Amino acid sequence: MALPPAERPTRVVSSPLRRCRETADPTAQALGVTVEVDARVGEIPTPSGLATEDRGPWLRKAFAGTWAEIEGDMDYDAWRGEIAGSLAARGRTAVFSHYVATNAVVSHLLGDPKVLNFRPDHTSITVLETDGATLSLVQLGREAATGVL
Repeated sequence: MALPPAERPTRVVSSPLRRCRETADPTAQALGVTVEVDARVGEIPTPSGLATEDRGPWLRKAFAGTWAEIEGDMDYDAWRGEIAGSLAARGRTAVFSHYVATNAVVSHLLGDPKVLNFRPDHTSITVLETDGATLSLVQLGREAATGVL
């Protein structure tokens, strides 16, 4: 069922990664808007110097801990706050992002330091609400098992 016009998104924002942009495009076309690409809703930054084949083990270790415990060359706890902050200013926006970025926002809103709070399925929709300054969690998206873990 389609949302009433007054409740439909007026903007579409996507991670820079191709799979998100491709998923966002039909929604943007249906709404008659252009996809806005924003790196802040992109995938978790990999530490510089980490080999591609080491990303999976690095992610599994990160998922088992807290945001403050993630090993890397940045503050991942601050990163999750930046994502949530960028969303707080965006009312009526459909955001196309990733598993870890979604967990970053959810854990931030729940005040939970754990990296893995839930397992969003592909194309699941997590609903957030904002008044332009504050962001709140309305509903978690559909969950499923993932091949990442």
